[in-house]
Amino acid sequence: MSSHLRVSPGGGQGAGSWYRAVLEPHRRIATGAYVGLAAASFGFVVLLWSVLTYGRFVQPFFLPSPGNVATTVWELFTTQGVWPHVVASTYRVVVGWFLSAILAIPLGVLMASYHSVEALAEPLNDVIRYMPVVAFVPLTILWLGVGDEQKIAVIFLGTFFQLVLMVADAVSKVPRSLLETAQTLGVGSHESVWKIALPGAWPMIFDHLRVTMGWAWSYLVVAELVASSRGIGFMIIQAQRLLQTRVVIAGILIVGFLGLAFDLMFKLLTPVVCPWNRRH
Repeated sequence: MSSHLRVSPGGGQGAGSWYRAVLEPHRRIATGAYVGLAAASFGFVVLLWSVLTYGRFVQPFFLPSPGNVATTVWELFTTQGVWPHVVASTYRVVVGWFLSAILAIPLGVLMASYHSVEALAEPLNDVIRYMPVVAFVPLTILWLGVGDEQKIAVIFLGTFFQLVLMVADAVSKVPRSLLETAQTLGVGSHESVWKIALPGAWPMIFDHLRVTMGWAWSYLVVAELVASSRGIGFMIIQAQRLLQTRVVIAGILIVGFLGLAFDLMFKLLTPVVCPWNRRH
């Protein structure tokens, strides 16, 4: 999966040809057209939401109006003290994802490079990655208590085993000829794993890190489902128990926009951490 925007900074297209650039596969489009299309997708959702709620097709108890939810978000940030929940959830997501990444990347590289490591690790990894993360919640509480460590462990379990396989797949796609060429130039076979294979796969691995960051946010509510006293997931569960639908939707939107902020950060960092990648 590529995270790189196919956008050209300038227009470069006449007024009568912009639509052909938009519809032609693999062709770059102007920045304004990209932003306009992105805004249109959000606008369509808000328009449909408005029609359903302001038109009274759906009762406010089940789906509050966009204005009601926007007011709720504003109140959460200005008067109802949502910031400690945001900070707690962000901390848990980032730490759980980071621990997953620093352990999954070397293991994935080794699995793709050494068949012995693949034989040792991949079957076990494949079994565990199919297990539902929510099933581990009681065990993590039993082993780690109800503090941040337990929430971080749930997010780690939800991302680590998937990321290992994704990293191994990325490394396995590095052309074999590149490794053989490096060895003919004097690079040792073991050395080529870290100096050739890892840099060659790094752009795709960075894309996978971006994807797993999204998964980490999606596991947040699972992590904060039981025995929590703070966090956005805790806030959502509490609002659900009190039948405060507008707060539930506001919390979901906060998680979504926090995830979007991290996603944009990954896109902006891609040319910095992968300067040799020509897919930008």
